[in-house]
Amino acid sequence: MPEAIHIRPDAARPIDVAVGILMRPDGDVLLGQRPAGKPYAGYWEFPGGKVEPGEDIFVALQREFVEELGIEVLSGEPWCCVEHVYEHAHVRLYFYICRAWRGEPQSLEGQAFAWQGAFGVSPLLPATIPLLEWLDRVRYAQPS
Repeated sequence: MPEAIHIRPDAARPIDVAVGILMRPDGDVLLGQRPAGKPYAGYWEFPGGKVEPGEDIFVALQREFVEELGIEVLSGEPWCCVEHVYEHAHVRLYFYICRAWRGEPQSLEGQAFAWQGAFGVSPLLPATIPLLEWLDRVRYAQPS
């Protein structure tokens, strides 16, 4: 008789999240600090949010940036996809490098944000840390 299969909670289907790396021409990128009341409050991350059922990932990214930062992302280059299991959620993060947007970022959800070149803010959200080395490879590359 085959053994019973037990599905761990973290084995459930991951939550899709659209993440944008706003990149200035000088290579600096925007990081936001998670506000109080959210898991990992006080940690720094790239802005973004959950993809709604049936929603295109880039459209979700554009919506989240309007809601969180009051800016309109005009274009984005799909960069990578990473899965990470946190204590509170299993997420699949779709990262886009965005070099064109309209408006200046504003703190619409009470979060702090900072343009970073050397990533001097801390602590960083765990899923963000491994991406920093990869990001250094593309930060100063010219857009195609």
